[in-house]
Amino acid sequence: MSGQKDWAALIGRILLSILFIESGFGKIGGFEGTAGYITSRGLPLPQVLTFIAILIELGGGLLILLGWKTRWVALILIVFMIVITPIFHNFWSATAAAAMEQRINFMKNISILGGIFLLLAFGPARYSVDRA
Repeated sequence: MSGQKDWAALIGRILLSILFIESGFGKIGGFEGTAGYITSRGLPLPQVLTFIAILIELGGGLLILLGWKTRWVALILIVFMIVITPIFHNFWSATAAAAMEQRINFMKNISILGGIFLLLAFGPARYSVDRA
């Protein structure tokens, strides 16, 4: 049973990391667009916040993929997700046309948070740099 858990944890880390890697990488090419979106939410220093988002998403995603410092990365991602989710997916104040999409994205982020909390609780498992 232990081998099955190790493989399941590896697959889970890979699947979870894809979202963050893709999102962080996409922000590099769309840096100004991301900064503009951050500005539209009334946040200060949009270029700095965009850089931080890239660092957390791309860097954190790669570290989760590798399973290196997994619990620390999970903690950083938890804080990041708790902060950004209500700011960028506030369905309760969205227009009627956008409310459903924002609610779906909000709930998606809540579900992702569940996966990250599991990484925090149980670590990366056997097939990781932390356990090598």
